[in-house]
Amino acid sequence: MIGWAVTFLVVALVAALLGFGGIAGTAMEAAKVVFFVAIALFLISAVFGVMRGRSPRL
Repeated sequence: MIGWAVTFLVVALVAALLGFGGIAGTAMEAAKVVFFVAIALFLISAVFGVMRGRSPRL
C-alpha cells in the first residue's frame, strides 16, 4: 500500500508541474488516504500480533 501512496504522490507532483491543479489535488488526497490506511492496517496487525503472543519476524 505504501507503493500506491508513493505512486499517487508522484502523479500529483508531475500534474502540479504541468499545471493540472485539479488532478494534482485529487492525486495528493488519494495518496494521503492510502498512506493513512496503510499505517492503520499496520498498527492493527501489530496489536493483534502482540495479543497473540507471537514475536515479530524481521
